[in-house]
Amino acid sequence: MSEHDTDIDFDFFEDEPPTQEASRTERVVPRRGPQRPPRGPTNLTPLLRLIGLIAFAILIVVLLVLWVQSCQEASKEKTYKSYMTNVSDVTGSSQQIGRQLSQALVAQGLKEAQVEQRIAGLARQQQLDVQRAREITPPGTLRDEHNALIQSLQYRVSGLTGLASALAATKNVKDATRAGTVLAGQMQRLLASDVIYDDSFKDPSAVVLKRQGVTGTNENGGPLVPESNFLQSADLVTPDAMATTVIARIRGGSVTPSQGGLRGTNLVSTKVFPQGQELSTTSTNTVTVRTNMSFQVTIENSGDSQEASIPVTLTIQQANGPDIKKTARIGFISPGEQKTVSFSGFPAVNFGSTATVKVEVQPVQGETKTDNNSADYSVIFSVA
Repeated sequence: MSEHDTDIDFDFFEDEPPTQEASRTERVVPRRGPQRPPRGPTNLTPLLRLIGLIAFAILIVVLLVLWVQSCQEASKEKTYKSYMTNVSDVTGSSQQIGRQLSQALVAQGLKEAQVEQRIAGLARQQQLDVQRAREITPPGTLRDEHNALIQSLQYRVSGLTGLASALAATKNVKDATRAGTVLAGQMQRLLASDVIYDDSFKDPSAVVLKRQGVTGTNENGGPLVPESNFLQSADLVTPDAMATTVIARIRGGSVTPSQGGLRGTNLVSTKVFPQGQELSTTSTNTVTVRTNMSFQVTIENSGDSQEASIPVTLTIQQANGPDIKKTARIGFISPGEQKTVSFSGFPAVNFGSTATVKVEVQPVQGETKTDNNSADYSVIFSVA
């Protein structure tokens, strides 16, 4: 091969232009469509929905909690009121036994053996009330108070049982004062039962109920925490009362006047509370009615003997409405002593028209002067 040929061959490879395919590759430019404006975040709507669902769920939970609390409060109130209703049934029965005891002790014509038998029967009735109280389940916060209630009722059983036994033990004791002292010692247990009931059950229970937010009345419409006064008069506890009134009466005698032989009582005054307004029999009295209005009647033993179980009646005679009549009783009253009875609960008095308030004290046995045992008061009731 000649030198010339060699040169031609090299020229061919060095001067050859790029191929068409390679040229097109170098000239390709990416194609783009029209430019769009930038968009906001695409996940905002689901976020808002999530927030709404969370808020709704919180609302449901709050409402559910409030509903549960409301149910719990209603259930709590029902529990307390149901308990106090059951207690009221028991204590009301016990209080009635106390009234029957007073009647047995002052009843005319009963002999010693008959009184003893009646009191023994009352003791058995009272024991049934103790058993009923033990069957009541108190709310946890009233457990101690409930134990005090049972203790109070047990004192009434022991007092009645002891009184019946004391009557039997003293039936041959000629000294009435000595016999009365023995009987009065048993009556102390009955007085203690009232103290325990008030101080260890009634008052502490009222505090617990107030703290728990329970108000109103029990399920029978009575007081939320019931009263239960077994002794109708504290005078029964004294040896003198037992000797001169009870022993003398049940042994076939009567309460003998200690001097002069006078027997009787007289009406001292009639007042309206809470104002303390004393009513006049000679002029018309204007009485402002309050929700807690009460009449308090004071009488005096104007004789020489101790008197027992004296009924006092107050009647409101209305021109444009029904009469309202209430009765109370004085247990014992000594010569020269004054005692007051209270009348309350007057929801139906008429306003504006004149009414007559009539007070009557029943004469005692052997009383001859009775014109001072009653009084009529002209009254106009007004709104505060």
